[in-house]
Amino acid sequence: MPERLPISTEHCTVERDGHVVTVTMNRPEARNALSSAMLVGLASAWAYMSETPEVRVGILTGADGQFCAGADLKAMGTPPSDPAVQERMAQIPDFHWKGLLREGQPTKPLICAIEGYAVAGGTELLAGTDLRVVAEDATLGLYEAKRGLFPMGGCAIRLPRQIGYAAAMDILLTARSISPEEALAMGLINKIVPSGQALAAARELADQIAACGPLAVQGILRTYRETQHLPEAEALKISDEIGWPIIGSEDAKEGSRAFKEKRPAVFKGA
Repeated sequence: MPERLPISTEHCTVERDGHVVTVTMNRPEARNALSSAMLVGLASAWAYMSETPEVRVGILTGADGQFCAGADLKAMGTPPSDPAVQERMAQIPDFHWKGLLREGQPTKPLICAIEGYAVAGGTELLAGTDLRVVAEDATLGLYEAKRGLFPMGGCAIRLPRQIGYAAAMDILLTARSISPEEALAMGLINKIVPSGQALAAARELADQIAACGPLAVQGILRTYRETQHLPEAEALKISDEIGWPIIGSEDAKEGSRAFKEKRPAVFKGA
């Protein structure tokens, strides 16, 4: 059974089941629009994922068939009702940027499972994750420009780097809705699934990742993040610095033994 973690807030539920953490934006009456209590919970969840060795992968989803309808500026300016959460808000520098995955991304892979609306801040959250599973009837889009606003979560930078200039400018400058099929063709998402199946499909991916060597998975993610804008020769040096210790790890030896013995590997992250 999943364990609800005490870092949960009134608008963000954080649960752990084995090696997998599931983070649920839980404000369904507002299509899970961002609030200060939600952002504090999200920021705490990403820190927990990074700091907990037993955690290997995370899933981000929304309650009641919706992902996130973006920022609720009024709610984001209202302190959480729980004094303990208010205290955490004061203790986490830039909790809003960390929660939105603009900075402080977890060191473990993060999968988003999207149903319903994932617009404005919802699409910005998507762009901060590593794998994206989307229901066939979901709606994506960055609506900021048509409201005279700016995508402060980083998508003006991230989208051109992730899917190319032309596709990114189409999304950013028209501020129109994007269908899952179009998002898949652009390379913005990984998989389209039937309505209601996004979380189950994301969990299947998470279990596949969790079964891999955690040092290898985290090393691959770290290498990409640290080298994505470097020339190849410089990037390869960093890749070697990260990769060689993993090649010599106990997990690598266990992987070889398990292959020879035709059994699942039992990785310990060492």
